[in-house]
Amino acid sequence: MGVNFDKFRVAVWGEAPASPEERKLLRKIDFFILTYCCIAFFFNYLDRAVLANAYVSGMQEDIDISGNQYNLLVTCLSVGYIVGQVPHSLMIQKVAPRIWFPLMTTVWAILTMACGACQNFSQLAAVRFLQGVAEASTYSGTQYIIGSWYKGSEIGKRIGLFQASGMVGTMFSGVLMTAVWETMNGVSGLAGWRWSFILDGIITLPVAVFGFVFFPDLPESTKAFYLKPHEKELAVSRLPPKNPDGHSIGFSLIKRVLLTPNFWIFNIFWMIGGALEAFSTQTCMVLWMKASGLFTVPQNNMYPLGITAIGIVLTLCTSVAIDATGVHSIYGFFACSVQIIACIVLLCWSMIGTDAKMAAFYMAGTAYSIQPVVFTWANKVLSRDGDDAARAVTLFSMNGASSVLYAFWGIALYPTTDAITGFFKGTVAMVVVSVSLAGWICVVWWQDVRTMREHTAQLDRESNLEEAKSSHDQL
Repeated sequence: MGVNFDKFRVAVWGEAPASPEERKLLRKIDFFILTYCCIAFFFNYLDRAVLANAYVSGMQEDIDISGNQYNLLVTCLSVGYIVGQVPHSLMIQKVAPRIWFPLMTTVWAILTMACGACQNFSQLAAVRFLQGVAEASTYSGTQYIIGSWYKGSEIGKRIGLFQASGMVGTMFSGVLMTAVWETMNGVSGLAGWRWSFILDGIITLPVAVFGFVFFPDLPESTKAFYLKPHEKELAVSRLPPKNPDGHSIGFSLIKRVLLTPNFWIFNIFWMIGGALEAFSTQTCMVLWMKASGLFTVPQNNMYPLGITAIGIVLTLCTSVAIDATGVHSIYGFFACSVQIIACIVLLCWSMIGTDAKMAAFYMAGTAYSIQPVVFTWANKVLSRDGDDAARAVTLFSMNGASSVLYAFWGIALYPTTDAITGFFKGTVAMVVVSVSLAGWICVVWWQDVRTMREHTAQLDRESNLEEAKSSHDQL
């Protein structure tokens, strides 16, 4: 049994480092980095999903929100999210991540509780915008941190686990809302949907405290008390060399980012890749169930959890496969293909029954697997020049580009008023997105091959110079 377990562990988590010291270091950074990042992202997604659950659980009627105003609330958070991207990428070059990330977690926890006190659409829109600004630190910030601490063959699984934790938060929101709606609705004169925001904010605060105490910053600057001096040196030495000027954020950063193909290629990659998830991120199934009148409030909250469950499984399997094979493109092509199949079913909306519609929405959940494809690939390519600030700005900008599209995508193509007729415009757009993404994967593959060739040549030149210098010194 022990042999089988070892083989399973290696298949899932990869080969352990050869030296005991490196294995111990990896266990430590896995625990402290992934614990904080995954739990923080869990609550980040929980907060976003609670809005959709609150909308179908009484918020719409209590503060008189129309269908399209719900889409505008989603857009307000997206706009704040866009505004916050690049500022966060610059701040973490000057403010220690162990301070900045937990501080932003504290801010969005407080703002989440404030949502429970809002009395009208305008108040809720303002709070959601500010939440978006604070929450913009988490997703790309974690991608940056993972790319800073782990080798290329270790990144995929960690990114997959991190992204799956956010989807678990989405699943838990339905459970939380159902429990709150059934047990706390009316307690202290507050509606159940208000309690869901309040409780969500309260349980997020301890995560921020954990981050302030335990988050380790970057390998070259960490002051973590649980890492010994030789472990800090090992953390730096096991990774590719960093550019000494890689944290500078002056005018040169603009040239290092905007004048390189990587910035544009990966921004477009995630802009299209994020759009592939639209059926799920725009909560299309929830909106259709609410509009159809065929389901109860608990069913509205619980049935869509299947989409997230599929997304979690596919994300984890894809991230493990990427690290095991070193291949990315085939998994991206798979996600595009399944999405097209779901679109074909939904385009037959008037000819299919409720079961087929639900099956298509569940199938669309496979699109979440595009996340580890995009960000594992991006981190590997962007790390080759050792420029941390440029990598941070590019990763945050990728999320910003995706959010720019997301900000109007839902209003234009997935409005609540189209729920009863199956989001025809959005489905046609999804076919275009799937085909476009498949084509862009080929562009990213070309850039990967090209930069790897240049990186290898540069390492060879440096090695030859080092050997020549050593020979000269001996003479």
